[in-house]
Amino acid sequence: MTQSSFSFDWAYAWGGPVGECRFKSQSADFIVEEILPFEPSGEGEHACLLIEKEGENTDWIAGQLARFAGVKRSAVSYAGRKDRHGITRQWFTAWMPGKEHPDWSAFGGETFKVLQATKHGKKLRTGALKGNQFIVTLRDLTGERAEVDARLKEIAEKGVPNYYGEQRFGHQGVNVDRAIGMFTGELRARKNKRSIYLSAARSWLYNRILSERVQDGSWLTYQQGDVPGFQDSGSLILRDHDEELRARIESGAVSLTVPLWGKGELLSGEVVQERESAIAAEYPELCQGLEAEGLKQERKAVRLIPADFNSQWLDDSTLQLTFTLPKGCFATAVLRELMLCREESRQEEGRQEESLDKTDNEMGVEGMAVENSAQ
Repeated sequence: MTQSSFSFDWAYAWGGPVGECRFKSQSADFIVEEILPFEPSGEGEHACLLIEKEGENTDWIAGQLARFAGVKRSAVSYAGRKDRHGITRQWFTAWMPGKEHPDWSAFGGETFKVLQATKHGKKLRTGALKGNQFIVTLRDLTGERAEVDARLKEIAEKGVPNYYGEQRFGHQGVNVDRAIGMFTGELRARKNKRSIYLSAARSWLYNRILSERVQDGSWLTYQQGDVPGFQDSGSLILRDHDEELRARIESGAVSLTVPLWGKGELLSGEVVQERESAIAAEYPELCQGLEAEGLKQERKAVRLIPADFNSQWLDDSTLQLTFTLPKGCFATAVLRELMLCREESRQEEGRQEESLDKTDNEMGVEGMAVENSAQ
């Protein structure tokens, strides 16, 4: 299987890209740094390391770290995988009870190095991030500069649809088909692959439902039965849907949400629930498979407004963007509303799967919790 049978042609919010560009033509064109939701305590049984890597996948770095520290691979953890195609700075912990810590500055090579080393009392668990900071350089841009600047302003003020990025779905999107094969018993997947395929299936359904609302222009407009929520905290508002709340939705302070599919009743109601159910019913194998795997109904914000969003023209055809996104959000969702980004072809399908950005958490913890009133 070399190409998915599922469509990945999601609707654009602002009329489609205003030009084309080269993306990730060199590692320094895509720089990502994780933001922890806490400060390492400086004491405890866990080494806590900020490691910069270039051209390497996260699991490989974790294995190298375990060998250097003299611990089992299971003693090393991280919050999420990062794309190997770029420069990424991410946190790792290594459990070292009773062990003397080595000289961490000696851990490194041509493609990775330790930027910061301290101690902490707990392991770094999957999804334990506040967000990510990005520095993205786009080269050989086409299109009118005035149109590019106007679109940048639109993105900064109104945001973009909070789609899952293409790396979530594997090489040419085949991970959704593999999820179907896993659900039907035609494919036996190892434990680490199962979570990848489940994530791909659930994310595709989310994108599909969101795309419908983007297509008809309702993704920013409250409808009867909608479930608003907060992008940063991940909490939902299940009551007090008054005019003040609707104004906050219009302003971007609060977002509407669509389902991350699983067992249980949809939290939406009326018109919205009817529509979500109708779309999901078109893909019974995906829905039934996710439910059988024990995933529960959750929801995810539909609007993504990048924080600290800035742009700088380095020359007439080179644009550099800096912005911060909450965990669970993809830089490619921002870029697709601006440019058609041409990325160097990735020849090895396995490497594409390894580069899945799991910053948005393992299954079951990426949805929103429930708040009974507005905040």
